[in-house]
Amino acid sequence: MFHSKLVITNALMLILFLFMYESEGASNSFGLLSVGDGANINQPFAHQKVNLSVYYNSLCQSCAQFIIKDLKNVFDSNLISIVNLRLVPWANAHINNNNSSISCQNGPDECELNSLESCALNLWHKVDIQYELINCFEFLAIRGTINTWKECLDQLGLPMELFLNCFNMGNGTQLGKAYINQIAHLSPSPSFVPWVVVNNQPVGKDYANFTHYVCKAYGGVAVPEVCKSPLK
Repeated sequence: MFHSKLVITNALMLILFLFMYESEGASNSFGLLSVGDGANINQPFAHQKVNLSVYYNSLCQSCAQFIIKDLKNVFDSNLISIVNLRLVPWANAHINNNNSSISCQNGPDECELNSLESCALNLWHKVDIQYELINCFEFLAIRGTINTWKECLDQLGLPMELFLNCFNMGNGTQLGKAYINQIAHLSPSPSFVPWVVVNNQPVGKDYANFTHYVCKAYGGVAVPEVCKSPLK
């Protein structure tokens, strides 16, 4: 009787072992690879979005044209589906050591517009809203009618009071100091604007062709149509 119970117990243990072995094998078949496999341990992160950062300043003709014309393609081509887009104003501004005020390359008007755009970036975290509002501001700047900037909020249906509280209380300028410090720590430092960076790598004078660099950097499978044509 004891011998029979022992045989049954051993059989049950063997079945349990085989079940656990098969379960582990099934898990590995779905890509849970160990370092000993010789596989790339970064593989689980292959579907991460590409970081696209644009450092610029307002009242800059080349910056405005890039934002209005070229950067619009991020949304029109659905490139945004694989991109973390980050807009960073105040690129050519600096903080005065004696009184902590900010000086902008194109004077106080540029500082004011940079402040407006800082408020836009920090009040609304949805990148499409950020872009649409800054696009509107930059369009008015090119047209020379930036003093009508409140129209942009009306057109997009954004709350005026919330925005005015940010701007009138000087929050945009305080945010500007944080942006200036971030830009000061870039390596290499921007030598012109707009300064476009893809996954921490500046693309230099070829910034209008940023789509090429984004598509090349993306390692996922959900590739937008714009990346399926041969890369130049």
